[in-house]
Amino acid sequence: PCPPEPCPPGHAPGRKRTAVVFLKTHKTAGSTVQNILFRFAERHGVTVALPGGPCGDRDHQFCYPRRFSRRYVHPLTRTPGIVASHLRPGLSELQSLAPADATFVTIIREPAAMFESLFSYYGQHSASFRNVPHRSIAAFLHRPEAYYLPDERYAMYARNSLLFDLGGDPNRDPGDEAYLKAFILGLESVFSLVMVAEHFDESLVLLRRLLCWDLEDVTYVRLNARSEASRSRLGREQADQARRWNWLDTRLYRHFNASLWAKLKALGPQCLNRELGLLRQANRRLTRDCFGPEAGSGASPPARQASQIRDKELRPWQPSRSVSILGYELPRNLSLPPALAASCLRLITPEVSYSHRLLRRAAIRHRSEDWSPGLS
Repeated sequence: PCPPEPCPPGHAPGRKRTAVVFLKTHKTAGSTVQNILFRFAERHGVTVALPGGPCGDRDHQFCYPRRFSRRYVHPLTRTPGIVASHLRPGLSELQSLAPADATFVTIIREPAAMFESLFSYYGQHSASFRNVPHRSIAAFLHRPEAYYLPDERYAMYARNSLLFDLGGDPNRDPGDEAYLKAFILGLESVFSLVMVAEHFDESLVLLRRLLCWDLEDVTYVRLNARSEASRSRLGREQADQARRWNWLDTRLYRHFNASLWAKLKALGPQCLNRELGLLRQANRRLTRDCFGPEAGSGASPPARQASQIRDKELRPWQPSRSVSILGYELPRNLSLPPALAASCLRLITPEVSYSHRLLRRAAIRHRSEDWSPGLS
């Protein structure tokens, strides 16, 4: 049998944790986790911290890549339960914003796969990538020092991006064991869970149990994925080159991947397999409800090119003409009850549109609170 749910001390068994800080890293399936958190916040009336102030109301990041400051949070969302948009810590500032009992979570990805995604996604933005002949990842990895520009605006995507997103120095000497050990210890002192993109469902099993959430709270569809034509396939040698170039990220990944599996081992294979089966069954049920019975037979619903999606709010942001980010829309021939239709729309709403939606709802709530004393 599964061990009891590890609910927070002092809480009644089964009481859900609603204070969560998710440090969203780049190209790690973070948008899917963020959508899970955004939907949970709407269902349970939890305020989500949203960018504003110096970042501008239309930004969906907390002035990234600057160090996080509470000044970057929109005034209407400065007492949040959930933080889930891109930022670079400032842990002291972040901890002062979050509730005292907040659970800190982040996610990582295998460095070679992550670097291929970064190279593709930011190929026209980062000067380190833009200057490579024919925009070839193989050419970059053959001689990365020849192209890498550590002082350019988007250098954080070109080397040890994971370490940078978590607050570290991506240009640190890869052989500095003392630095890396201290950095890892610092992360372990803050984060209750480091999820791993390659083991996404297993990570959600641990997240659900950590937060005392229901299965329905962690169902998802995969968001912000590239089309197959936008991907490059790295050979073994190129993958090894990518790991060596991003050696600090490689070390982080190895450590926290092992940590994840130690937590999963503690559950036991019978419990883990049962939890995975229930999660995947719930995902298939959700897909069937939102996209029709045929879609429910697969692992995920059919994704579309952004240009094929009629509703502009459901079109994911496109980083360049050479990269296609896929999205979803609900079938027009499927008649859904209003509450289910609204839930399904939230499930497939991309990050930028969802951030703007939450900010509009915060403004409506603020106006309502300002108006209510006059009604007494």
